[in-house]
Amino acid sequence: MGNLSFPTHAADLAIDIGHSLLRPGAKSAAGRGEFELNRALAIRVDAKVRRAGMSTRLIGAEGNANRLQDRTTYAAGDRLFLSLHHDSIKQEWMPRAAEFAGFSVFISKKNRFPAKSFACAQLIGQQLLAAGFKPSRYHALDVQGEGRPFANEILGVHWFDDLIVLKTAQQPAVLVEAGVIVNPEDELRVGSDSGREAISTAIASAAVACLKDM
Repeated sequence: MGNLSFPTHAADLAIDIGHSLLRPGAKSAAGRGEFELNRALAIRVDAKVRRAGMSTRLIGAEGNANRLQDRTTYAAGDRLFLSLHHDSIKQEWMPRAAEFAGFSVFISKKNRFPAKSFACAQLIGQQLLAAGFKPSRYHALDVQGEGRPFANEILGVHWFDDLIVLKTAQQPAVLVEAGVIVNPEDELRVGSDSGREAISTAIASAAVACLKDM
């Protein structure tokens, strides 16, 4: 985590910005790095959660969070861990990118609080659906590297037990893939200013509701 010192005060919500400058993640249809999109979404979620009266901690905003377990160590005292990402598909499927769109929400049975993680994930799925976004079925496909079972198919929530930030988090933890950014239409849907405003409002509202219920 660079020269960051261990936090002295706990926050209500730790917002983990997926990827880093060194490992920027997927490249969007328009050529934007996933890290850039993750950070832009996280900054909006952060502002909305703070306006709702909750304290937050942004993790990885400077782009130097290269070790995944450092992220959960840094958030160890916080109440809820939320990791924000944007999705891609397998390289060999890129010619079919237009077929894949929508959000995915992940939780882990290896997290210390799987039931609470599931409750928070369902709130996120509900708010995203209410905002007009649709869940992707991509990660449930029975192909090598995918096949993530649904915890709630209607709400787009999957079990992914070995995701490091989910299983090592010291609090309930949820990872959100906001949209499939290798699909030009889906990138616009979630990466435009209006799309990011809508999806950040949905995620922030769900996070605040989850925290109030904890």
